[in-house]
Amino acid sequence: MSDGLIVIGASGHAKVCIELLRDTGQHVSFCVGGADSGDICLGVPVLHGDEHLEALARQGFRRAFVAIGANALRQRLAAAVRALGFELVNAVSPRAMVSPSATIGHGVAIMAGAVINADSSIADLAIINTAASVDHDGVIGEAAHIGPQCGLAGNVHVGPRSFLGIGSRVIPGVSIGADVVAGAGSVIISNVAQNARIAGIPAKTMRKKAP
Repeated sequence: MSDGLIVIGASGHAKVCIELLRDTGQHVSFCVGGADSGDICLGVPVLHGDEHLEALARQGFRRAFVAIGANALRQRLAAAVRALGFELVNAVSPRAMVSPSATIGHGVAIMAGAVINADSSIADLAIINTAASVDHDGVIGEAAHIGPQCGLAGNVHVGPRSFLGIGSRVIPGVSIGADVVAGAGSVIISNVAQNARIAGIPAKTMRKKAP
């Protein structure tokens, strides 16, 4: 069995995650990228095409991190990686503050300056981006993405695959459904239904443009 780590992805988000992994002493052996990826990502050789994952598993690699920014795609790729026998590791910056009472899933990215407060729960494959904060008793769903400098007050729930854009704010006790997209700088003061697209201060449902 190899001690090396495989990163799925070879773009900007992968670069950030590689540095997080290195900061915790982990060695990234290969990135697995698409056909349009470069041959090297922060000094890591890039293999082009997901078909390489099966070969890497046969070679004894057992640890992986899915460094894909698109939430639904990250979730699908993680399921495929797990089916091949890989364990999903976390990429947590030493410069993040994570409460000892918080629960962190697998394949989670927590960037520098992020704060996860008491009794919060961060599900598998979630991203808590640079300088974002999740206050006490927060619940972040699977493959959700809390963007840079977002501020979530206590008892906020964010559903699976939802995305809160940079600088969004959420008042205490709000529930945000699955697959929601909140525009940058949104101020969310009431519950949000699944699949909604919201923006503004306070955040409101975005109207579709007339044809």
